[in-house]
Amino acid sequence: MRRYFYLLITLVVVSSAAWVTPALNSSPTPGLCAFQNAAADYYQIKLVGTKKVTGARMAKGMGDVTFASSPFGVALSAIGTYVLNLDLQMQNVTLEEGKSLVAWVSTPQIDQIKLLGRFDEDLKVFGSTDWNKFLVVITLEPANSPLGATWTGPVVARGMSRSGLMHTLAGHGPYQTEPCAVYGF
Repeated sequence: MRRYFYLLITLVVVSSAAWVTPALNSSPTPGLCAFQNAAADYYQIKLVGTKKVTGARMAKGMGDVTFASSPFGVALSAIGTYVLNLDLQMQNVTLEEGKSLVAWVSTPQIDQIKLLGRFDEDLKVFGSTDWNKFLVVITLEPANSPLGATWTGPVVARGMSRSGLMHTLAGHGPYQTEPCAVYGF
């Protein structure tokens, strides 16, 4: 029995090495490239425009999600959850003078909201969160006013973390009245 166990472990290690070795050698392997591209998509958030704000009706964007670094490998919050960096970028937005885009992150229930920051001239912003499931909300706010605890302007775009896509059956199967795709999720 022990011999079969060691044989199984050896097969798992050899199979794993077949996946890892090409990446280390940077040799092109079609299956591996597809796997890496799928993993890259997993760590992105699609920002979907609401089509309701003048100058931003065609707005769209993307957010890259990475683990925050630390001397210990991955940064953890005080409660032990991963700290995630969010690098957001918007396109197809024409801002009126005196207006700016602002990024917020919230829990799926929108009971807790945190400011990520204002977008710069290149329509980029960088922030972090320690929530596993979260929403990203992009709003149009007055450019020179201080920001409060939540947004006051109209929502330009929104997105959802990949873990937030895992939800209940509400809106699916026999409960479905409209598909999630209608809302961009």
